[in-house]
Amino acid sequence: MELYSGHINKLIEELTGLPGIGSKSAQRLAFHLINMPQAKVERLAHAIVDAKENVRYCQECYTLTDQDICPVCANVNRDHGTIMVVENARDLAAYEKTGKYGGVYHVLHGAISPMLGIGPNDIKLKELMHRLEGDVGEVIIATNSSLEGETTAMYISKLIKPTGIKVTRIASGVPVGGDLEYIDEVTLLRALEGRVEL
Repeated sequence: MELYSGHINKLIEELTGLPGIGSKSAQRLAFHLINMPQAKVERLAHAIVDAKENVRYCQECYTLTDQDICPVCANVNRDHGTIMVVENARDLAAYEKTGKYGGVYHVLHGAISPMLGIGPNDIKLKELMHRLEGDVGEVIIATNSSLEGETTAMYISKLIKPTGIKVTRIASGVPVGGDLEYIDEVTLLRALEGRVEL
């Protein structure tokens, strides 16, 4: 037996499809949205559609942006000779919150995971290697401390070492199995400062 009308059920079903949203959270969100003023709902719906239509990859680092080049890559005061490799845009944002990293980034949009069928060609590795043809002195590998993150770090290290570019890995301080986006700024900063050469 359905508890709610078709429109409410459809909204709950769509919200449940979002990551981290279970059925109870979806119900709460659905009722919150229904009780919001019409103008706020329309602004939210417009913001979602607008973001979907206009957000794309930065042409240099592959983070998400609504411009051809993201603000980090466009900043001439950043050290473009140091590239930090991260798995996703949320990890980039986590490091930017520390306010202490002055280089640029490269977003892989995933990690190598043979179990999930994700290989080196499924993430932005070719694009990283293309960037290294420029004037790059160091690549900091800041993938997660998971099996997939470590596998990706080792693969990248083996690709880059023959080029003579210094390759470092963020230090411990980030717990094994932890995702960078959930770690506090102090821990992230310690991990960055204590990185070691691979």
